[in-house]
Amino acid sequence: MKLSFTSFIGILAATPTASAFTLTMGTGNSFGRVFRISTWGESHGGGVGVVLDGCPPRIPITRDEIQVDLDRRRPGQSRITTPRNEADAVEILSGLNPEDITLGTPIAMLVRNKDQRSGDYLENDMSVAYRPSHADATYDAKYGVRAIAGGGRSSARETIGRVAAGAIARKILRMYNGIEVLAYVSKVQDIVAENVNDDTFTMEDVDANIVRCPDPESAERMLERIDEIRKTGNSIGGVVTCVARNVPAGLGAPVFDKLEADLAKACMSIPAAKGFESGDGFAGTLLTGKDHNDEFYIDPDTGATRTRTNRSGGIQGGISNGENIVVHVAFKPTSTIAKAQVSFLAASIFYFLPGLAHSSNFFHHIMNRILSHVTAKRLNFEVKEGTTPVCCHALFQW
Repeated sequence: MKLSFTSFIGILAATPTASAFTLTMGTGNSFGRVFRISTWGESHGGGVGVVLDGCPPRIPITRDEIQVDLDRRRPGQSRITTPRNEADAVEILSGLNPEDITLGTPIAMLVRNKDQRSGDYLENDMSVAYRPSHADATYDAKYGVRAIAGGGRSSARETIGRVAAGAIARKILRMYNGIEVLAYVSKVQDIVAENVNDDTFTMEDVDANIVRCPDPESAERMLERIDEIRKTGNSIGGVVTCVARNVPAGLGAPVFDKLEADLAKACMSIPAAKGFESGDGFAGTLLTGKDHNDEFYIDPDTGATRTRTNRSGGIQGGISNGENIVVHVAFKPTSTIAKAQVSFLAASIFYFLPGLAHSSNFFHHIMNRILSHVTAKRLNFEVKEGTTPVCCHALFQW
């Protein structure tokens, strides 16, 4: 009897096995096609960084230019940021010649971790428990292993690579197209920045206060609200607005490669991002079509087709129309808070073979180890037949 290769694969797939083996690859660390970045590194590892491929040659770029943007994102700058104290000094490992000119080859950049305090995670309940609304449980579910200290790849330190590569992208856009990209905090909880002109605000306006809001009065009210919540050991979320000026018409493509779709993927991949709006976004649903439409006119100076309003956020039909591109990204409240929370022990840490479940000495040893880490409120035991390990869960007060 002859079997085709397809039939053979089908038989293998249908054959029951005593123990299934699944290999889950770690993907999703790269973004872009022509100008492509791949970030790497864990929060409490030796360092984090990025490999940038697709940068044109003969672009003058210095370490100091990149460091400016890294200094803006550096932790520990104020009382409303993470207290981790990192210099975030960038090292450029490849892609530049001794005169700081790009070679057109991949640019690798590294920032070494200096202030990682892994003991804060490994020597207490966090080594055996899932932190609420963190990526602990989902990483275990996908990979069967996780970087307990600092959250590994789910940490906001992953964004260091994006910022370093973004500093180079910013310079290229400015050099060749005069494009300027700025962002600011436009909302904290229900406090909205009301006096910001997207055409004129500057980075100096944004950096004038620790909230990074160019409207001083709104910034003061935002800071008061943040301090009020912070003193209770809690956190709140907000919205960041990003504006790209001088973007030419014609960028983007219909259907799956719409400009706003690409921007949404980039923005929603930032840690803690939970919502994305282009232009008026959800607020546009409150208007009629007549009120929401952006009327066209011809610019008398340039002859370009313009719109009198910008409710579309500079993108129509997935393609830039020459107006400012405006997007809003909502960020959830910081998950790490100084309040008691309820969670479960990471069951996968306490897997043991079914044959050992009958050994009372071994079982009690495991339970004593669990109880030495947490104040157990209720213990649930689940024993599954076959090769599935025995799982032990303990509900505890964080």
